Amino acid sequence: MDIILAPSILAADFANLGQQIKEAESAGAPWLHIDVMDGVFVPNISFAFPVIDSIRKITDMVFDVHLMIVEPEKYIDRFIDSGADFVTFHAEATNGIGGCIDMIKRRGCRAGVAISPNTPIDIILPYIDKADMVLCMTVEPGYGGQAYIKAVEEKISELRKITGSDFLIQIDGGVNNKNITEPVLAGANVIVAGSAVFQGSITDNIKELTAKCAQL
Repeated sequence: MDIILAPSILAADFANLGQQIKEAESAGAPWLHIDVMDGVFVPNISFAFPVIDSIRKITDMVFDVHLMIVEPEKYIDRFIDSGADFVTFHAEATNGIGGCIDMIKRRGCRAGVAISPNTPIDIILPYIDKADMVLCMTVEPGYGGQAYIKAVEEKISELRKITGSDFLIQIDGGVNNKNITEPVLAGANVIVAGSAVFQGSITDNIKELTAKCAQL
């Protein structure tokens, strides 16, 4: 199973964001994970349209935009206009999961559905055939630097059995070079990493994380 590494710019040095993105791209990371937080669904605020508009000009990396916002359907089109390739929204943040997926896919973008650590997978099972990816949060959404929640691996394994080998199952939160193999062995194939990429040498970190996955 090919593993995709998606560095999360939430952990980047914002004063040198463009340079760090280019280094991550040069080191072989194919995706860039962009967390959007509204201060309502989660108690924090982060990137919005101007940041995505700006960095879209400097890289061809896949933009994996993770919406941690209420009523994502109000903003989906605008994030796609900014250059998103994937738009992932939280199942807990909308009453129209299927409608959000349809909105994203009508625009030619790929759709992901995220669930928080305590949310059962039952809420998303009716939409698996429509979605392109499921994101299982391995920390509580809203803050970087939290500890990885190992119990989510059971959910990942269950999803992998249901979806088969090719479906994209993403994990986000607390992943580092010491524990990255655990969610991969459980069935995750898209790995978001923030501090584990951007603290220290970006190039060395990406090579180490990628090498650990390649050994599995």
